[in-house]
Amino acid sequence: MEIIMSIVAGLLFTTGVYMLLQKQILRIIIGTSLISHGAHLLILTMGRLKTGAPPIIVEGVTQYTDPLPQALILTSIVISFGVTSYLLVLAYRTYKTNHTDNMDELRGTEHE
Repeated sequence: MEIIMSIVAGLLFTTGVYMLLQKQILRIIIGTSLISHGAHLLILTMGRLKTGAPPIIVEGVTQYTDPLPQALILTSIVISFGVTSYLLVLAYRTYKTNHTDNMDELRGTEHE
């Protein structure tokens, strides 16, 4: 199962980098979102996909699930949501000010 998750994370990284190299701002934002989802899967895969009891000390349970990757992914999801929302607001403001979302047209423009 870890192999499949690693391949899916690699595909997300690949498509995210491809989207980052586009000229439209919205596609760049989608690329950053895809890269963050790939990072979430990578963290989950590195923590091993195993089943077990919740990490609560109870007598008789010997195999626990590691809570650290889940906590890291939850923190990463919150951070990526904040970054994505900030980028969307920034792209909206840029489009309203310059009437374009093309990076080639935005390069070198200054608001006076």
